[in-house]
Amino acid sequence: MELIIFLIFVVLVLLLLVTNICVVPQATAYVVERLGIYHDTWNAGLHFKIPFLERVAKKVSLKEQVVDFKPQPVITRDNVTMQIDTVVFFQVTDSKLYTYGVERPLSAIENLSATTLRNIIGDMELDHTLTSRDVINTKITTTLDEATDKWGIKVNRVEVKNIIPPPEIQDAMEKQMKAERLRRESILRAEGEKRSAVLVAEGEKESAILRADAVREQRIREAQGEAQAMMTVQQALADSIKLLNDAAPNDKVLTLKSLEALAKVADGKATKIIIPSELQNLGSLVTSIKEIATDPKPEQ
Repeated sequence: MELIIFLIFVVLVLLLLVTNICVVPQATAYVVERLGIYHDTWNAGLHFKIPFLERVAKKVSLKEQVVDFKPQPVITRDNVTMQIDTVVFFQVTDSKLYTYGVERPLSAIENLSATTLRNIIGDMELDHTLTSRDVINTKITTTLDEATDKWGIKVNRVEVKNIIPPPEIQDAMEKQMKAERLRRESILRAEGEKRSAVLVAEGEKESAILRADAVREQRIREAQGEAQAMMTVQQALADSIKLLNDAAPNDKVLTLKSLEALAKVADGKATKIIIPSELQNLGSLVTSIKEIATDPKPEQ
């Protein structure tokens, strides 16, 4: 019987020891109290809790956290009420301060963010507010970071997610944006038409230049062809004369050539052909030719 009681006691002790072994995950911290008073902060790893004397008061995540707060009503300097919602990125840097520094830290950050946002927007006009998100983000981040240091919180950045002006201002802005869009479209259309007209004019100009160049090139080629033909004829005539001179022709041959030339001349429409006196003395060869008088033949 005593053995059984002893075994039961041993089992209970083992169970008690096992249940008080704590394994802290990575990027997590445990705030431990002993007899209700802060004792230690356990980081990632294996730890042992003294039974009945120590307890884990809070498990704190050391990761960067993102909190999206609902839209807050704010009033600009020119008395325009807008709805602005923000996103806060923060990280716990001191688990003890985070546990004991403020009740409900997220709610405290939200209220502080709304208050800071109202103060910043209250010094700005509507137009400046809509175009100064970076300025608003920087100011809110600086203010929240300073205020949350005593809570063990580091505010890395704050982003203004949406700026929602009143409906009537939204309508006016939409009409203005539409008018601006139409104006830009008109400008782009006019520039396109202008560019098209310039391209057409340039095309016509280039076409006229090409046509003029083609005509000039054609005339140059024709002139070159005529000049080449004349040179060829003159060269042929010079070659024939040279060959005739090299052959040393007698008077009869020259007379025969003269008659051939006269025959070609006679093929024309001249009414009279006068034979040179040198040929008139050759009566034996030109007894039938003293004067050639031809009348133009009547056209059929």
